[in-house]
Amino acid sequence: MFESLKKKLSGTVGKITDKLSREEEEAQKSEVQEESGKIGTEKALKADKKKVKKADKKKAETDEKRTDKSDTAEKSDNKKEKSDTSESEQEKTINEEIEPSEKEKKGIFSFVRHKTISEKDVDDILFELEMSLLEGDVALEVAEEIINSVKEDLVGRKIKRRSDVSEFTKEALKKAISKILEVDTQDIESLIALKRKQGEPLKIMFVGINGTGKTTTIAKIATHFMAKGYKPVIAASDTFRAGAIEQLTHHADKIGVKIIKHKKGADPAAVAYDAVEHARAQGKELVLVDTAGRMQTNVNLMDEMKKIQRVIKPDLILFVGDALTGNDAVEQARKFDDAVGVDGIVLTKADADAKGGAALSIGHVINKPILFLGTGQSYSDIMEFKPEWMVEQVFGE
Repeated sequence: MFESLKKKLSGTVGKITDKLSREEEEAQKSEVQEESGKIGTEKALKADKKKVKKADKKKAETDEKRTDKSDTAEKSDNKKEKSDTSESEQEKTINEEIEPSEKEKKGIFSFVRHKTISEKDVDDILFELEMSLLEGDVALEVAEEIINSVKEDLVGRKIKRRSDVSEFTKEALKKAISKILEVDTQDIESLIALKRKQGEPLKIMFVGINGTGKTTTIAKIATHFMAKGYKPVIAASDTFRAGAIEQLTHHADKIGVKIIKHKKGADPAAVAYDAVEHARAQGKELVLVDTAGRMQTNVNLMDEMKKIQRVIKPDLILFVGDALTGNDAVEQARKFDDAVGVDGIVLTKADADAKGGAALSIGHVINKPILFLGTGQSYSDIMEFKPEWMVEQVFGE
């Protein structure tokens, strides 16, 4: 799940690390060569100084013999000893001047002494990442926000080791992804408890286009809440599409849930109303309302959906989108939100979504939370969405 997104982000960490490491290795090599040349020159100078000193010493000894042949051996020895001492002190001074200090030696071979990440270091690689995200169905505004966030976190950072680069880049990407996924969510169980105190069921209306798995998703969510001890009822308010009522009836019978239905072509709002009345009478906590899959261009179907909304006043309107359609799902969610106001998102086929673009983008674009992910074919294959879970999927081992 989300393998492509994981690969792209991991590749960015590696590219930035390799680039900065390569630049620093080249700088180190240049420094070492320069230092080696400097030390070689100083050694040659030291050798020349020693030669001159020895020649001066020899000349001084010769002159001394010519001018004062009567000096005693003891005096000569004392002078020689003094000269040797002087020579030793001079050598020590020369060595101190030429040899680099321990601190300087360590500075030459450390990973970096004063390396600060600049825009130039990361611009090209982040541009590549942005293009890769767009190819992975991430919405443009989301891709741009990720890139800007990463750049802001990295530029100006001081690094001392190769591992710092990898760590800083990974943390910057995690922060960017987490920020994108930060949307105030809905706790459905808390809402159920609140409605129960009012003597009312929680009414959830499902919207979306045909082919996204909306009908199956309703059965999965019913199963999910039945496992928690709640009693749902399903309203077959898609009276427009041929076979929709039969399909939903099949699912309801399989999972053992009551379905409220009328004939094909009946008023969808009337079906939803009857389901709410049934839930009130039977003390059931959830009413799950199916609606006809529609595009925003179908005015009649959009009007029917708005009528259901007016009649039952749903507590939540959930958009059901196919994760595999990527940016199409994002645009559909935006349009349904404009039409009736979406409170949350259910993404189907998330288990087959290698790109991850829809899961990363859709909630941020319409500023509504992803509540559930469809993860397989069986009725139990649905999970509550948690942003931290997706971050772990993308950055975990």
